[in-house]
Amino acid sequence: MADHTSHPRRRFMRGAAGALALTGLIAALPSMAQAQPAPQLDGPLRILVGYAPGGATDRVARIVGDKLAARLGVPVIVENKSGAGGRLAAQQAKATPANQNVLMLANPAVMVVAPLVFKDNGYDVERDFVPVSHVNSYDFALAVSPSMPARDLGQLLAWMRANPKQANFGVPATGSLPHFFALMAGEKAGVPTQVVGYRGSAPLLNDLLGNQVPAAVDTLDTVLAQHEAGKLRILAISGAQRSVFAPGIPTFKEAGLDLAATGWNTFFAPASMPKEKVARLASAIHAVMQEPETTARFKDAMMVPVVSTQAQTASMLKAYQAQWAPVVQQSGYQP
Repeated sequence: MADHTSHPRRRFMRGAAGALALTGLIAALPSMAQAQPAPQLDGPLRILVGYAPGGATDRVARIVGDKLAARLGVPVIVENKSGAGGRLAAQQAKATPANQNVLMLANPAVMVVAPLVFKDNGYDVERDFVPVSHVNSYDFALAVSPSMPARDLGQLLAWMRANPKQANFGVPATGSLPHFFALMAGEKAGVPTQVVGYRGSAPLLNDLLGNQVPAAVDTLDTVLAQHEAGKLRILAISGAQRSVFAPGIPTFKEAGLDLAATGWNTFFAPASMPKEKVARLASAIHAVMQEPETTARFKDAMMVPVVSTQAQTASMLKAYQAQWAPVVQQSGYQP
């Protein structure tokens, strides 16, 4: 019987078919690689917050964390590591091993001011962290008590020039962003001012309402309720545009002082985290921040949500550092 499998023509046809199949597989590899899903997390995600539960940063972490859990398909745990003005959380995040899923939600006090004023705060922002996503911004507000004769910013500045010994701005904490914004305002207006630091917003507001300090700078969400109740007056807000939460209050620029500044909350990953995992988390947060329910929850908390890519976040940080570093350094502030 003849051996048909060894026929030269049949061997050629089989070899050609195999070569064509291999060629097709090689050609398909790029598209197959593109179709691969983004790397999944291999366990729970922890979000470190450097402040006690209930504060603004903590609320942001929980709003975003709830939505991330559903999108990533893993538990998301908000861990409050308070102490040293948020620097303890940064030190813990920095030391995170590469195999752990940890993000830190931080504000400018931790990532911009502290590196400028502390000789050794235990971390280097550029070396130890990777920016992931900017998720919200907030304005500062300049408020006075109802007994203050000034009805607008121009009148307040005139009053301060006429009463230099009483030209004080109260702020919720020394070394805070409201502290340096008050210095910026005084310098821009050419009014020598003294900044009085308090141990939080509550005692600051008590003294403002009790006429112990003529004016105060704090975050808008902290003083807006008192303004709406008629217990104090907000004269100007620090944003480049009027706040959606207080459209009747002018910006500093509208009030005659060419000054604008905001604060923010931004997610950072430890430098040990693999790049592909950082990109996966950045993409997930970007998607979460576009969801209508997320936007609604931020607005209910009187906070402004921000949708930002990883590249946009890095650019924002550079611009922010350029604006604030000279103010902090020129102030001569020492912790």
